[in-house]
Amino acid sequence: MQFEGIYTPVVTPYFDDFSLNRDALAQTIDHLIDAGVHGLIVAGTTGEYYAQSSEERFDMMKLAKEMIAGRLPLIIGTGAIRTEDSIAYAAAARELGADAILIATPPYAYPTGREIALHALAIDRAVNLPAMLYNYPGRMSVNMDEETLDRLGRSPNFCGIKESSGDVNRLHMLARDYPHIALSCGMDDQALEFFAWGARSWVCAGSNFAPEAHVALYQACVVEGDFTKGRAIMSAMMPLMRVLEQGGKFIQCIKHGLTLRGIDAGPPRLPLQPLNKDDKRELAEVIRTMNTTIAQITGTSMGEGS
Repeated sequence: MQFEGIYTPVVTPYFDDFSLNRDALAQTIDHLIDAGVHGLIVAGTTGEYYAQSSEERFDMMKLAKEMIAGRLPLIIGTGAIRTEDSIAYAAAARELGADAILIATPPYAYPTGREIALHALAIDRAVNLPAMLYNYPGRMSVNMDEETLDRLGRSPNFCGIKESSGDVNRLHMLARDYPHIALSCGMDDQALEFFAWGARSWVCAGSNFAPEAHVALYQACVVEGDFTKGRAIMSAMMPLMRVLEQGGKFIQCIKHGLTLRGIDAGPPRLPLQPLNKDDKRELAEVIRTMNTTIAQITGTSMGEGS
């Protein structure tokens, strides 16, 4: 499978009692498809998989598959501490007909590079599906190092890596030494650098509420090869990226951003708390300014309600 374009890790909309808001989930999926994203990811960090029971995760996979109805590729996250649980999620993804799976380093366990590879290879042997690796040492404490990547390179199923380390040297290493594992941007404020180094996809949570802006940057850099235009768009997006990353309120901002689009994403699950009024006001203003600027650059609308 070739990962190309904007892949949105879909939020999980909740009512105030933290039960799933199915109507809002359907609205979110339709909104993203209509906006032109290229694929959807369920059970990613942005979807709050870590705060869901196994039964809820299985139900979400099934619901998303039904709601997407073949209109876009579906990638399902397999994140878990235990390899056995990751295999169970991957097996469910295969049974549902998912197009690919997302494999992250098991959190908290602090595995070595060899152990990360053995974890991923066990999932690969069990389901034989295209897989995007997910390197996020900020949450998992360890990198998928060269030993990991060398071992995983033996299977053609590992065809992409969402790189979220923030380390530009790793970006260079992956592009130069592992060209068979396609680069996918996982660090939003480095999207321009990823595209310059050959990445053709971007897994971006902000595309839940600002898909037009993210698609515009991808279109400029990857499709048109116009990095002058890309730099202008990226410059307009940087204030939003700073807001999203400040103060540990990432998921809250994503969900409120979607609510500003008229889709009630609800609160994050505990222990996270919703944004306060000042945070909401700042986010709304940054989004408005970004959309106005990018619309002037591209000559296209950035969507209503944003």
